Amino acid sequence: MNNNPASNVLVNKIDQVLQNHQEVIINPERKKIISLTIKNKDAVVSANGSLAVWTHPESTGRSPKDTLIVKRAKSEKNIDWDSPNNIPVDPETFDMVFEDALEQLGKCKQLFITDRVLGADSKYALPTRTISDKAIVALFTDNMFRPVPKDIKKSVFSDENFTLIVLPNFKLDRSRYEGKLRKLANGKTSNMFIGMDMDRRIGIICGSAYCGSVKKTLFTVMNYYLPFKGVLPLHCSSNEGINGDSALLLGLSGTGKTTLSSDPKRALLGDDEHGWSDRGISNFENGCYAKLINLQKDKEPEIYDASFHEDIAENHGAIIENCMMWPDGTFDLDDERLTPNSRASYPLTFLTNIKKSSTSGHPKTILFLTADANGVLPPISKLTKNQAMLWFLMGYTSKLAGTETGITEPQTTFSRFFGEPFMPLIPEKYASMLGEKMKEHGTQVYLVNTGWSGGPFGEGSRMDINLTRSLVNAALSGVMKNVEYIEDPLFHIQVPKSIPKIDSEILIPRNTWKNKEAYDLRAKKLASEFSAKFDKSYGNKNINQDIKNQCPGK
Repeated sequence: MNNNPASNVLVNKIDQVLQNHQEVIINPERKKIISLTIKNKDAVVSANGSLAVWTHPESTGRSPKDTLIVKRAKSEKNIDWDSPNNIPVDPETFDMVFEDALEQLGKCKQLFITDRVLGADSKYALPTRTISDKAIVALFTDNMFRPVPKDIKKSVFSDENFTLIVLPNFKLDRSRYEGKLRKLANGKTSNMFIGMDMDRRIGIICGSAYCGSVKKTLFTVMNYYLPFKGVLPLHCSSNEGINGDSALLLGLSGTGKTTLSSDPKRALLGDDEHGWSDRGISNFENGCYAKLINLQKDKEPEIYDASFHEDIAENHGAIIENCMMWPDGTFDLDDERLTPNSRASYPLTFLTNIKKSSTSGHPKTILFLTADANGVLPPISKLTKNQAMLWFLMGYTSKLAGTETGITEPQTTFSRFFGEPFMPLIPEKYASMLGEKMKEHGTQVYLVNTGWSGGPFGEGSRMDINLTRSLVNAALSGVMKNVEYIEDPLFHIQVPKSIPKIDSEILIPRNTWKNKEAYDLRAKKLASEFSAKFDKSYGNKNINQDIKNQCPGK
């Protein structure tokens, strides 16, 4: 039970439903979960033994506009309600959904309960109970979340459990929620709900069958709670060298975070979510939730083998979500007619080069990855503490225009802390913690451009992956500490003049452009976008002036 009376009232109501239910399956063995997933037709066994599942069209990805946080007097001051991803819902509406969810649980033929934790360091592990009517949800939690450690009583969250109710196919009554939930484009009221009550420590997912809704709901919860325990949550991958030196890699989709963290010389802690505490780094997860579209075995052998190795179904358990599968049970990873967001969920143990504890010491090196399609940022640069806090706040990368006719320019994208939808607290909380930990542990941050050089997308060329790996290795090995830097006056970053075994010409982006004036115009345009975004997002926030001064364009 929680030490929160209001939370216990809800948990007691849930317990009453469970006690009166005809079939509640609690913490089943993995093979049993897989068997029930197949028996209940939650998924289909593929040719290689993995489990293929397809969702309704509205559930092929997250639904950010239906992802809501209960606004209560106790916690509302902690949350940045100006962020477009922090959408409030009133307590009365949440309670209505809770009662509807309880009623639906009572009608279900079977219920599945899994007790897991988020966090590899048992001192900061969050005990989480997931309740669902679908076996595949139980399997997903078994893949993605960690077993409860024997010393869970030592956790700072030992009396602060979180409960998540997941009803993937249960749609709310639209008429009942008229004026309470959002209006869709067709004028109807939404019947999907992904809600978090941080004060009463309970979450509800109704109508979203996307497995990522479960994962990201719980990580948003962690990203809310951890800073109050002195832990900085980070949307990042992490690995460790043979000497025990840990590194963090932060970056949005398409920046190479997964690829660059998969290094045969370094053991992987995890690929997506970590916490940085007074004890070091620890992975939140037990597994990976990898994108599959256009995945190639020769380029990503670890992810491919983890997802598609051959085994009997009861031993496999990888979930292949919304991927094109032919009648013979084989997959076409290049076919995106269902969705470009096909995914695979599998345990970390399916990978070969991992550190089983998923914990490490304090990182000496952090890499911010950006795929700059403008072609104006250097392939690598060093950031001072204030510069790192600024780029952490901004979370910059570029997204390509895609297939829309007539659109050829890349789209500048900012996602605070490289994970804006999942970082609910006021921004200075996360930024200040990064600066404090960098200072305390002597951590160096580098900005790595995995995007374009010699011109923007369509004119220049993509950074060679071998060059990027060489630069990453230079940063991780300490070589970058002994080179000379010059400060870029526009972007306020420290650019290396030379690096051993690297062509110096490519280190200064302006040198790689044939048309220098075109470079200057493009660089000033990007800097002005930085400045405008900063003013819009943080103009009324309590951001230190020394950090503001490091914003490009200022």
